[in-house]
Amino acid sequence: MTRLVLVPGFVLLLVHDDGNDPAWRSFAWAAFAIAMITDLFDGELARRYGLVTDFGKIADPIADKAIMGAALVGLSALGDLPWWVTGVILFRELGITLMRFWVIRHGVIPASRGGKLKTLTQGVAVGMYILVLTGPLASIRAWIMAVAVVLTVASGVDYVRQAVVLRRAGLAAQAADAAHDETATTPAASAPTATAQGAQGARGGARVSVTAPGGASGATLAATSGPGTGTRAGGAHRAEPADEPVSGAETAPGADPAPASAPAPAPAAERERRQGV
Repeated sequence: MTRLVLVPGFVLLLVHDDGNDPAWRSFAWAAFAIAMITDLFDGELARRYGLVTDFGKIADPIADKAIMGAALVGLSALGDLPWWVTGVILFRELGITLMRFWVIRHGVIPASRGGKLKTLTQGVAVGMYILVLTGPLASIRAWIMAVAVVLTVASGVDYVRQAVVLRRAGLAAQAADAAHDETATTPAASAPTATAQGAQGARGGARVSVTAPGGASGATLAATSGPGTGTRAGGAHRAEPADEPVSGAETAPGADPAPASAPAPAPAAERERRQGV
């Protein structure tokens, strides 16, 4: 917030009296120096004391670009700095900021050593251009600005490489998660089908029912190739499937068919019936 508030005040101090007053330029340099010092320490303090907030994540880069952009544009407008230098630096800064927001769903690109060195070199070079310098100091600041431009471009290329790698890794992770979810749901979806096929196979077994000679008094034998349960009726083993009653019985010639669902009479009761008891 301090850097954002300092931006308009810094601009007024820089362009006062068309930027030709060394005293006002010194005041502008002091405001710029305070802004750069807060930029160096606010992130460290926020991480150390657990004060990292969503507002800070958004406001910090905006404040950095605002103070640096105001200084570069103001110096170029005053004729102290070539416009191409301002264009290269601003294009890199705005481009990297937008790229960070583009890949933020896949992860955060951390500040590299090259990026931190770039920021420090830019601050020193721009600060020296804000002051009214002549002689060897004017030549030194030109060389420092050249180094700052090189670091600006090099660190920008490195950030682009990190963004591409981070995005590829994020897309690969999303594809792996989608494949894992699809694999996890496949057995559950195919389980009812397997169960239905097993039931159809069980019901499709051959079933033969034979009525022994003697008509209703004989023991009815039923055999099936599918799964079933065995019972004893009239001294013979009766096999019936567990899931449904016997149907479609085939009887031997000359025998009275007995209902498939009717149980065979008990031996004692049959003897009593024959004897007329």
